Amino acid sequence: MRQLGVSIYPEQSTFEQDQQYLKLAQQYGYSRIFTSLLQLKGEGGADILAQFKKTVAYGNELGFKTVVDVNPELFAELGLEYTDLHVLRDLGVWGMRLDEGFTGREEAQMTHNPYGLKIELNMSQGTNYLDSIMAYAPELDNLIGCHNFYPQEYTGLSDEIFMDYSQKYRQYSLHTAAFVSSHEASFGPWPVNEGLPTMESDRHRRLASQVTHLQLTGMIDDVIIGNAYASEAELAEVAAAFKTDYPTLHVRLAADITALEQKIILTPAHLYRGDASAYLLRDTMPRVVYSAESIPAHGEFTQLHRGQLVVVNDGYPRYKGELQVVLTDMPNDGRRNVVGQLTTDDLLLLDLLKPWSTFNLVEA
Repeated sequence: MRQLGVSIYPEQSTFEQDQQYLKLAQQYGYSRIFTSLLQLKGEGGADILAQFKKTVAYGNELGFKTVVDVNPELFAELGLEYTDLHVLRDLGVWGMRLDEGFTGREEAQMTHNPYGLKIELNMSQGTNYLDSIMAYAPELDNLIGCHNFYPQEYTGLSDEIFMDYSQKYRQYSLHTAAFVSSHEASFGPWPVNEGLPTMESDRHRRLASQVTHLQLTGMIDDVIIGNAYASEAELAEVAAAFKTDYPTLHVRLAADITALEQKIILTPAHLYRGDASAYLLRDTMPRVVYSAESIPAHGEFTQLHRGQLVVVNDGYPRYKGELQVVLTDMPNDGRRNVVGQLTTDDLLLLDLLKPWSTFNLVEA
């Protein structure tokens, strides 16, 4: 089951603030919590842990599932052993994320814990880490994965590395997660506040576009907002993008668009025709639905550019009404009306739409 998540950092907030945030997030369908204990060392560790337990307990009351970030060094601090995870059970968490791993044997053994705790792997490590774990016959129901987030600008995963490292988890049919970044949030686990996305290309995208990006990769099940606290508007925006039936791209409509052309664009469920062109993404259904309608030519007929939306006009009788998205710059001979333009954020997602896939267009 796919889930939406938020992140909380009890050492940098109050219980009351976390409580208010979780209650608000629950109203929009969020059901996962990410938090970190990597800051537990040193003075004040006991107080942080006590507040952490209180917040997790409240999250459990609301139906949240909490995954806590740890590493091997923290095992001694928490009294954890890979053969005995009762400390985590006592904390009330759903699972633990291994920011750094062991040799593979330990991870596999931990998945056989009697409490059903999830062992979440760091998907951003790459190498043969997952293969090493699989060689020791883990309990797959308790093995999941989640990518890192990256507070420092320009250090997030490239799109290519993200796809490469994620593919292994898809091959093993493991549940996966990744982070998006709020533009309203003010903190994360470290004293750097430059956003907390998994992929660098998402750092400055609007949140809905970040979510759509993860969906279009086909690699991610759960989406988690990495920094705190996202605004209510952002919580709603992420939830809407996550729950939509099909990936949604945003478009700015042309000033001279007609009512019929607007209806063609904004009617849901556009099907990307399978015999694909390098120049145009085609949805041919509107030309069937509106075959009896006239679509007069209008606007300036200049060069067409990538990301523009066009509707074929009366000059092409057989194709009249067809919705097309320009993939490669090309001349316009007057038989296509320019009716909109994908937003800059979503323009970069065009390559992830595949022939025979379905998508929605909404007005930005």
